Amino acid sequence: MQAFRTMIGRCGWALLVTVAPLAPPALAEATPEVAQAREATKQLQQTLQQALKDAMATGGPQGAVEACNLQALPLTAQISQDLGVEISRTALRTRNPANTPDAWEEEQLRRFEERLKAGEPAASLEVVREDDAGIHYMKAIPMQEPCATCHGTEVDPALQDRIRALYPQDAATGFRVGELRGAFTVTIPRK
Repeated sequence: MQAFRTMIGRCGWALLVTVAPLAPPALAEATPEVAQAREATKQLQQTLQQALKDAMATGGPQGAVEACNLQALPLTAQISQDLGVEISRTALRTRNPANTPDAWEEEQLRRFEERLKAGEPAASLEVVREDDAGIHYMKAIPMQEPCATCHGTEVDPALQDRIRALYPQDAATGFRVGELRGAFTVTIPRK
């Protein structure tokens, strides 16, 4: 860190302003809490993907949207309870207003977008901070091809009507594969 301060002193304040927002967080050595948060995001992602896959198999895209509407928040709450963490999903453009980011999450989502545009792999987009409440962790959710049916640039008009019926404030369409769709966010309460 001292070398960094010295470099900033020699190079000037403008370098700090230019570099700081794009610098990835140092998560190379995962603490037990970071490992726990990563496992929670993995479990939630797998659970939600399986629920959507099952719904797609029986009801197509409209069935998947309905399953997401009915199951996503309860499944998330169950995993939070089972693991003793607070886990959720958030995005800059949400489908469900219950997933609206707080100020810190919004800032991190914007930084994730910058890092992604700078060429950083989506899989490495994560951040952690610690405060009096506990450990806060975020992991990016990149837009993937299977998600384009409901979140992409060319959503079927009948499906779009169903999405609007279930989510009147929907802003979660128009994404291209590889863009930042949102993030998992985990809080591990201080013991």
